[in-house]
Amino acid sequence: MKVVCVGGGPAGLYLAILLKRQNPSHDIAVHERNPEGSTYGWGVTYWRALLDRLYACDPESARAIEDSSVRWTQGVAHVRGRTARQPGDAGHGIGRHRLLEILAERARSLGIRLEFEDEITPEDLPEADLVVAADGIHSALRTRHAGHFGTEATEGRNHYVWLGTTRVFDSFTFAFVETGHGWVWCYGYPYDDGHSTCVIECAPDTLTGLGLDAMDEAGQLALLEELFAGILGGHPLTGGSSAAWPAFRTLTNRTWHHGNLVLLGDAAHTTHYSIGAGTTLALEDAMCLAGALREHAVLPEALAAYERRRRAELVSAQSAARLSAQWYENLPRYIGLPPHRMFALLGQRHSPLLPYVPPQLYYGLDKAAGRLEMLRRFKRWLGPRAARALHARS
Repeated sequence: MKVVCVGGGPAGLYLAILLKRQNPSHDIAVHERNPEGSTYGWGVTYWRALLDRLYACDPESARAIEDSSVRWTQGVAHVRGRTARQPGDAGHGIGRHRLLEILAERARSLGIRLEFEDEITPEDLPEADLVVAADGIHSALRTRHAGHFGTEATEGRNHYVWLGTTRVFDSFTFAFVETGHGWVWCYGYPYDDGHSTCVIECAPDTLTGLGLDAMDEAGQLALLEELFAGILGGHPLTGGSSAAWPAFRTLTNRTWHHGNLVLLGDAAHTTHYSIGAGTTLALEDAMCLAGALREHAVLPEALAAYERRRRAELVSAQSAARLSAQWYENLPRYIGLPPHRMFALLGQRHSPLLPYVPPQLYYGLDKAAGRLEMLRRFKRWLGPRAARALHARS
């Protein structure tokens, strides 16, 4: 099979790797319009479950990804000069540049052709059995057939900017800062031994009230460094190539394939950055599509199976992302709680009940439910031991 992947991000590269491992005779090329080594963003996050799946699919690249990642096991929230910490699942961070470097090296080692600075347009598509649109949220290949795909984009309320810093956080860090124009907050996480990602978000009135929308990048960074001095510890923030503060766009498509063209990653769907799952979902798309192509010899059946399976798997993640974004859009509802309680509800922001239950009441109910679950676990643990003790006595 001849496969053309348009877009050299994690999804396109990983799909190429998986297909080549399944059948070395496949003729696979990845076309990326940007130069090699150039990419947006700083670090990406993932969790242990993804790493386990990567090892199952391709141990060599999984090992390189794990070796290049940093790890944390707790979250910390800073609000009104107070700090709350909570243990959590093991999280991992890796630089986006490093992740792409690993995947590109692995692809080349398998004989996959990587064509950088090579923009493929809908008018000059190479002939192929399968064309994969892995060219992101602004996918030109998808846009050409937008009517067929049924593409819809919904814009959120809040605005955000993606920054880096040389401050290396020891855990996934949240910081909430009150200003005269409302709250500004940061999500920070490490991605190598010398750098962290900082995603900073605020409501529209706060953005304009602080004048961030009218400043150049240098002015924005200076103001944000002042606001978040408490967590930066004297380290600078690093910007990108734009001072824009977009609102997040949630993109959906009615269908994900058209003839021999199939959508992958952000070209097919986006999920709000506050759940840290974008790269994970893109890689899982690649796993699912490779599996469908392995299981179904007929291309239309394979593409239909891929779409059907991934739509079902994405329901929970998309719901969590929507509720997470809404939690931050309604931050004033929670920010007045004591920091440990606010942090607890931050961890519960994926709950569909939380928006409809008074925060203090929800916190109390959640604590009570937690105690009941601990009691149930204790009884399950105690039961067999009590039975063995009674048996020994008899």
